Parts: sequence; structure tokens; C-alpha cells
Amino acid sequence: MSTKHTTVKEPNPSTVEMPAAGAAPGAATPEASGAAPAAELALTPEQIQALRAQAAKAEEHWDRFLRTKADLENYKKRAARERQESVRFANLSLMEKLIPTLDSFDMALAAVGNQDGNNLESLKAGLAMVHSQLKTALAAAGLQEIDATQQVFDPNVHEAVSHLESAKVPEGQVLQQLRKGYKLHERLIRPATVVVAQKPSA
Repeated sequence: MSTKHTTVKEPNPSTVEMPAAGAAPGAATPEASGAAPAAELALTPEQIQALRAQAAKAEEHWDRFLRTKADLENYKKRAARERQESVRFANLSLMEKLIPTLDSFDMALAAVGNQDGNNLESLKAGLAMVHSQLKTALAAAGLQEIDATQQVFDPNVHEAVSHLESAKVPEGQVLQQLRKGYKLHERLIRPATVVVAQKPSA
């Protein structure tokens, strides 16, 4: 009985396609799957240079944003401090105008204390000077007097506390001013308190 021998040919290494590194055995090669070779995915020097320029520009914009943000925070803090200082010293100008009035008060009181006998005239002169300085200082700060004497009653700036019959002045005219009114830059602070005339009863 004769025995048959089958001869197995070994593959030629030069003709065997080896899988790519890291690929599972039996995986299709780029050529077999139709994917682009790695050489075709590489960036050109021009593309690399463009990407580097874009990255540098993005970093420049980020730094500019951080500086702008820091400047804004500093501005907010500085504005808050200035606002607090403005509120705290809002009356500084008025105080500077009133200080000379205090000096005049001090001098008037000192003159009255140092004189003997009849010092009424000196006191009157000192008080008149203080009153004039005070009115000037307040007027410079925007304070305006509302003098309703012999004026027609105006409910916008006058406050009538009573009415009196009178034949000397027309009805509706201020007969007597009990207290002056004041405005600050056209804004009413206090109306003038007045007594208004009315016709006598028959």
C-alpha cells in the first residue's frame, strides 16, 4: 500500500503583507480599506506655520482679555472709593463758607464779654455782621429765600396757617409772614408760613 506525501509550500516573506503596528491580526490594511495613507495626512510646513500663528494670536488675545478684566476691576474699586469720598465730603464747600461766620460769632462773643456797661450796640453790630456773612455763604451754596411779605398767596411756595379778615389788603394777599421759606437751586425746601387776608364779613 503506497503512502501519499503532501508538500506544503512556505510563503515567500517578500510577498506577504504584514499588518500595521498595533493593528489586530486580520485587520484590513489602509490600502485594503480605502483609507488615505499616513503620508497623505501629514501637514505641510505652510499649514504648520499658519497654525502656530493662530495659536500665538489666540494667546495674545487671551492676555489682552486678562489685562482688560484687571483694569475694569481696578476701575470699579477706584470708582467706589471716589463715590464714598464724594458722599463723605459733599458739604466741604459749604463748611468752608461757614467757617468765617463762626469766626465772627467768636469775635462778637469775645467783644461782649470784654466790655463793661452798655454793650448792646456792640452786640447788635456783631450779630448783624454774622447774619450777613451767613446769608452770603448760604446764597453762594444755592440757598434762596422766599419772602412772602405783601405777595399774592401762592400755594406752590406758601403755606397758609390761617385767614384773617382785612379791608386794607385785597383778598388772597399775604397779610402776615410768620416764617420765611427757602429753596435750594429751584427746589423747595420749606414753604413760607403765612396768614392770608380775606374779605370782611358783611
